[in-house]
Amino acid sequence: MNYDNPFIFLIDTLFDIYIAMVLLRFLLQLVGADFFNPISQFIVKATQKPVIFARRIIPGYRGIDLATLVLAVMLIFFKLSVLLMLAGFQPSLSGLLIKSLFEFISLTFDIFIIAIFIQAILSWVSPDPYNPVVAILGSLTRPVLRPIRKHLPIMGGLDLSPVAALIGLMFIKRLILYIFQSLF
Repeated sequence: MNYDNPFIFLIDTLFDIYIAMVLLRFLLQLVGADFFNPISQFIVKATQKPVIFARRIIPGYRGIDLATLVLAVMLIFFKLSVLLMLAGFQPSLSGLLIKSLFEFISLTFDIFIIAIFIQAILSWVSPDPYNPVVAILGSLTRPVLRPIRKHLPIMGGLDLSPVAALIGLMFIKRLILYIFQSLF
């Protein structure tokens, strides 16, 4: 995308922030995060209206909030449509859908990668475990780090599970996106 145009930059940035919040809402529900946490409350309130609207159309499935998930993909689809039209391109429906799914997968992995990285940096300063940021990061990263910690013991007082998780997530992200690009 051409970021020389300040309007394209602004639209892209605002959409990306909101899409990340919608996806975070889904992921926090999925991992069972504390929704009394102030950060969770902010995310819920900021995304409440479109999620409620989407839930009227799209039901959940086995406790998974499909409406929020579909909303995130639809927002990516809409963002790409607007940006491509502003850049002077005529996007195809199938191309937009494929690119939307590609960006959705990439963003999902990026959220986990960033959360693990921030949590690892915070662990150096011995943060308060009751801090809302630390609690949300712990809830979000626990499902990724727990299986790794079972097989990778703490060595010399160092927990290397975040490093293994980061390498693993980056590898899996690149592998999935490589396969995705090869197919489409």
